[in-house]
Amino acid sequence: MALRAAPHIAAAGDTRARLAGIGLTSGSLVFFAILDATAKWLGQAISPVEIVWARYIGHFLLCWAVLNPWFAPGVWRTARPGIHILRGLLLIGTTLGNFFALQYLRLDQTMSIFFSMPFFVALLAGPLLGEWIGPRRWIAILTGFVGVLLVVRPTTEGIHPAALSALAGSVCYAGYNITTRILAPTDSTGTMMLYSSLIGTVLTSLALPWVWSTPSAPAVILNMTLAGIYGAAGHLLLVLAHQRAPASVLAPFLYSQIIWMALLGWLVFGQVPDGWTLAGAAIVIASGLYLISRERAGKAEQAIEANITDSAP
Repeated sequence: MALRAAPHIAAAGDTRARLAGIGLTSGSLVFFAILDATAKWLGQAISPVEIVWARYIGHFLLCWAVLNPWFAPGVWRTARPGIHILRGLLLIGTTLGNFFALQYLRLDQTMSIFFSMPFFVALLAGPLLGEWIGPRRWIAILTGFVGVLLVVRPTTEGIHPAALSALAGSVCYAGYNITTRILAPTDSTGTMMLYSSLIGTVLTSLALPWVWSTPSAPAVILNMTLAGIYGAAGHLLLVLAHQRAPASVLAPFLYSQIIWMALLGWLVFGQVPDGWTLAGAAIVIASGLYLISRERAGKAEQAIEANITDSAP
């Protein structure tokens, strides 16, 4: 009887772990949405570079406290320092592009554009990872960009630079995801977190003398501190989530962040999403979810083929 019950217990435990991962992912997205709202508010008083620096300081201190590299020096070891540097630069580009865009665009607009990231991942995965896409994925990508255009709504004068900044941040985040996938087989999550936070902290600190304006308002100082805490907490929850559930399970729930962004935009800034933004966001999300489902199906087919090959005489 015990042997027959074991698979059920394992399945139940796996289900609980996945639910926990989904819950942790949802919590991380709340922190990230609050971070973006804080960055938008701070952008009225200080430079985006200062905000990014505050965000990275919190991220680095949390990594240092959790990973404790003094007593676990192995977390520093990597055979690919150049990829880590590139990955750190791409994450800086992501944050800067996003925070600059937030100065001029609504929270929901910025996030809708940012959700074009899966399209760029699909485009870059071919030449960089050898994962070429078929005609159905191309249609999904083109459809997604139609959704982005609905959000941006270019005029005869062109596209607002803030929208291009958000799009550039999305491209950087796609590259960040690609480099993460390159490092994943050889480097631990802790190693990747430590290097990305360290590189971001060092480089933004070097840029501070050219952009620094000493904040005097207590609210600005407080929110700079909180920005670091929000970013660090969001990343910690996301790492814990990926320890409990596969990325393919968690990926669809990332789109729920737009709900929190729209809610905070209304509560904090009195900005209500318009019909064009909602329609564009819906198209972008639907296209992104289709790409995610196709990637999951492709991985399942590869796993089946691998099992057949391993079992062949």
